[in-house]
Amino acid sequence: MDALTQLVLLVTLAAIVLYALYWVVRRAVRDEMAAAAREGRRGTDGQRS
Repeated sequence: MDALTQLVLLVTLAAIVLYALYWVVRRAVRDEMAAAAREGRRGTDGQRS
């Protein structure tokens, strides 16, 4: 493999990995925000589940 092919392959694989990481972080943030919203709806009586 020549240098240009290696560079293109590296950039492509890095883009795929970073895109997958983006979705993992996005889902984690969404889940945490939903959990915080559920926690906020339980009221302020101090009880936790």
